[in-house]
Amino acid sequence: QVQLVESGGGSVQTGGSLTLSCTVSGYTDSRICLAWFRQFPGKKREGVAGIDNEGLITFADSARGRATISQDSARRTLFLRINDLKPEDTAMYYCAADPEVRWLLPTYEYWGQGTQVTVSS
Repeated sequence: QVQLVESGGGSVQTGGSLTLSCTVSGYTDSRICLAWFRQFPGKKREGVAGIDNEGLITFADSARGRATISQDSARRTLFLRINDLKPEDTAMYYCAADPEVRWLLPTYEYWGQGTQVTVSS
């Protein structure tokens, strides 16, 4: 069973930065696709950034230029760094995994519990 555990969320002021981490365990297929999503209260989850099983990266327009997605060499930890945070970035951030390429569609098979990011003005 694939398990995802996010960490690194917290409260920051506008203009600050955060690095979120996601520990991935329980999968045997190294060709797993990983992504970060966020969810605003009362809204559906939206993609932020993703890495496919060949290392190709994609960003949502809201994150492009402000975010970096990366993973360690063992593909066991996924990172998301967001710079220049804004109050509208306040959301629950989720890590997701799937053997199939999903890009930023919220149809991933495996999800973490999320980590809250709050940006104050």
